[in-house]
Amino acid sequence: MAGSELIVISGGPGAGKTTVLLELARRGFQCAAEVARQIIQEQVREGGDALPWGNCERYCRVMLERSIDSYREYASGTGVTFFDRGLPDTLCYARLIGLSFEDEIFVACQRYRYATRAFLAPPWQEIYAADMERRQTFEEAVKTYSLMVEAYKDCGYEVVEIPRVAPTERADFIVGMLLRMNSVNFLKQN
Repeated sequence: MAGSELIVISGGPGAGKTTVLLELARRGFQCAAEVARQIIQEQVREGGDALPWGNCERYCRVMLERSIDSYREYASGTGVTFFDRGLPDTLCYARLIGLSFEDEIFVACQRYRYATRAFLAPPWQEIYAADMERRQTFEEAVKTYSLMVEAYKDCGYEVVEIPRVAPTERADFIVGMLLRMNSVNFLKQN
């Protein structure tokens, strides 16, 4: 990962992370799209069953494979890339639904490493909304977030909770944290 710095922004469903990533992209940062949502959209369009409400194991395996592909694509580049979710999200999903190949996912999480700090958006009822790809209740989103924090910590990441403020302020918070960390690649880009 010589010239790149890969930074994860994650959180439970409906916590506003994608909106923050859109703000970071608007500011000129490179952002990797959320793999899970892409898979759901593709499977629905193509009539596939690799879905969280269909073949959950197949969905999880595709999510792992595509997350690794996304990681590799951006790790070979230079500069900073913000990820809408990371490999530990796949581990969280496997734990959430009780899949048996959690160890395989954990090994992948150890092999493909992002920056040490992972930024997680906490559940926020005022902005939470279900949609075609997000069918969880707010209570399920809270449970998912708790398991996600655990998964990221188990994988050796320092979890930084993103404050519940406007998207521009959330982006300012993340950029400020990276500047305070004196991130070499981040400072070169800005």
